[in-house]
Formats: sequence, structure tokens, C-alpha cells
Amino acid sequence: MAIKLCCFPKDPLDDVETWSESVDKVLSCKAGQIAFREFLKSEYSEENILFWLACEEYKKTKTAPEMISSANRIYSEFVQTEAPRQINIDCSTRENITKNISQPTLASFDSAQKLVYSLMARDCYPRFLKSDIYQGLLRRAASR
Repeated sequence: MAIKLCCFPKDPLDDVETWSESVDKVLSCKAGQIAFREFLKSEYSEENILFWLACEEYKKTKTAPEMISSANRIYSEFVQTEAPRQINIDCSTRENITKNISQPTLASFDSAQKLVYSLMARDCYPRFLKSDIYQGLLRRAASR
């Protein structure tokens, strides 16, 4: 399956080799995020990167109304029980977020984001490096 990577200021394949250094290298690069998301989608765990990206965006929130709106969207999409893209976090983390969602702070999702990050880093990332998606991108980068 070929992933279309376009509209980037530089060739996204320039960074492909560096993605094997760490999950951070993958997540810090738009093309890496796209490839990793495709891989997670194939494993039915795309909600992890979507939640992680939503949290990164949330931390840039400037105003209280914007923060409340974003926090509620993240909560209803990823955190609450029966959420459409429910992330896999422990009960106490979920309960803590639920208890404080009416008065969100920029750190409201930090503990859940750390859990999801470590799940991706420990579990999904090693499989991503062995996946056809990543290996195919590596071959494309090498053959240029």
C-alpha cells in the first residue's frame, strides 16, 4: 500500500531513515505522523496517535473558552467510557480526567497522553519499524 506524501516543503523521504532512531523522530515529522498513523490504522489503534496529536494541539490553546471547548471535544472523542475512539488508559486516570473536565487546565490530559505515548513507544513503534509501510518508505528513500 503506497502512502501519498505530498505538499511538504522538502521531500518527506529525507527523514525516513531517522525514524528508526526513536518514536519521537516519527512523531516530530509530519510525514512520520502520516506513515505511523497509517500503520496504527492497520492495527486498529489509530486512536492513540489521534489522541496524542489532539493533546499536542490542546497544549497550544490560548483562551479559556477555547480550552473548555477543546477539552470537552477530546474528552468526548477519546476519554469518556464508550467514546467513539476510546483510548486504552487505566481507570484512575480516566476517573481523574472525568472529575476535572468541568474545569480543564492545559495539563488536564498529560497523564493520559504519557500513558498513550509509552504504549505507542513500547508496543506499536517496534512493530511499525518492521511493517511493510515503513520498510516500503525506506526502500523508496534508498532508491532515489
